[in-house]
Amino acid sequence: MVAGPKPVRLAALAPVAPGSARRDVSALRLAQGPDGKAGGGAGEVRLTFLGHASFLIESPAGVTIVTDYNDYVRAPLVPRVATMNHAHDTHFTEAADPGIEFVLRGWNPQGGAAHHELTLDDVWVRNVPTNTRNGSGTEYDGNSMFVFEVAGLCIAHLGHLHHLLTPDHLEALGRIDVVLAPVDGSYTLDIEGMVETLKAINPPLVIPMHYFSAWGLDRFLSRLGKDWQVERSGTPTVMLSRPTLPKERTLLVLPGR
Repeated sequence: MVAGPKPVRLAALAPVAPGSARRDVSALRLAQGPDGKAGGGAGEVRLTFLGHASFLIESPAGVTIVTDYNDYVRAPLVPRVATMNHAHDTHFTEAADPGIEFVLRGWNPQGGAAHHELTLDDVWVRNVPTNTRNGSGTEYDGNSMFVFEVAGLCIAHLGHLHHLLTPDHLEALGRIDVVLAPVDGSYTLDIEGMVETLKAINPPLVIPMHYFSAWGLDRFLSRLGKDWQVERSGTPTVMLSRPTLPKERTLLVLPGR
């Protein structure tokens, strides 16, 4: 476990107010493990915002994962798993540390969609491909949303998402508890598009990323904060567990760069 400032723990919040009921997820499957059973487990997940689109995820069994691993924002350790997207070089590297056991690229260098399903101790990692814009139009399957199932939680990192999600995307994601969402409103989805996307996924907890400035973050918070409770943490690390998921839809801002 990485030493650092004392992490914050989420306390269960008040029930959802009338008129803000959650989306009916009965038609969507709970994100499941390779054995077809819903995930479950004891313990807490330690989530640290490293900056930009990179997070360090530490499982109860000690599995370490860094999202959108790149050459500019690095964790203070060599993770066992690194996920990447390649919209920009701040989301990937061609020179990953050789000590990383599993490098999961969100695109397929040989063409077509990337497909990942990795079970490592108490963690299951999978991806849902999406498209990206480029100078000549659309790069199909150029991005991936990665889903991390650990300790009974389903955490989705949306990557460098460029478009609204279809019903097929939502079904592939399954029920999500925590979304790590790019909220810059320009290089990725515009603000209204990201708001629509988060309402469609409708997780209990959203953690913003990829916002470049306090102004950019506040622009997003002022829009989605009309419908969600906003919390700001003084530390970049939060301890997550199913019993302490907020019962009111919450945006949690972790300090980063």
